[in-house]
Amino acid sequence: MAQTESPDALLMQFAKWPDAGRVKTRLIPALGVSGALDAHLALTLAVLDNLCGSGVPVQFWWDREVESVPADAQDIVRTIEQRGLAQKVQQGANLGDRMFGALETGLVSHGLALIVGSDCPSVEPDYVHQAVASLQEHDVVLGPSDDGGYVLIGARRVIPHMLDGIEWGTEGVLEQTCQRLKELGLSVGLLEPRWDVDEPEDWARFQRLSVAE
Repeated sequence: MAQTESPDALLMQFAKWPDAGRVKTRLIPALGVSGALDAHLALTLAVLDNLCGSGVPVQFWWDREVESVPADAQDIVRTIEQRGLAQKVQQGANLGDRMFGALETGLVSHGLALIVGSDCPSVEPDYVHQAVASLQEHDVVLGPSDDGGYVLIGARRVIPHMLDGIEWGTEGVLEQTCQRLKELGLSVGLLEPRWDVDEPEDWARFQRLSVAE
């Protein structure tokens, strides 16, 4: 297994519980409800494989509490358990609250905490290492995405409300986040842009790259 530059870092994968009609909704017109669900499952496992391949400790953070594991999530949960990873639940009214809470929690036990979404298969192990390295010099690191958001956020320190006021899901997420963080006196490092899977063309790209591998 690859060794990371800092053994005191923690990777947290954010994911939604598989729920037909609720996940990867922008893929439904092209793939149908079942196809979009299958895409969500494939992406979640691909991201998990990438993160575990980095050599950095990984936790898996679900979007909500469930009474029992959905049937469609059995393979994912089995893989998580086989890898011996902790499973946690995101808390907060919006994405900013949930990410802040996870970063804050991660920093209680680790010097660095990083979050990657389950629709970001372009975050390969070397990209994780770059993020960890950036956090040696910056308070926060962001991995920009092609759509104006980001595929990764990491921190070595956090300030309450540092992710408040962001218009999540818009093209201005990265810019607004950088502005907010700098207003609070946090230094920000930016990695090279990567892509995530939101639209049918993104899914097609993922499939092409998967076949090529």
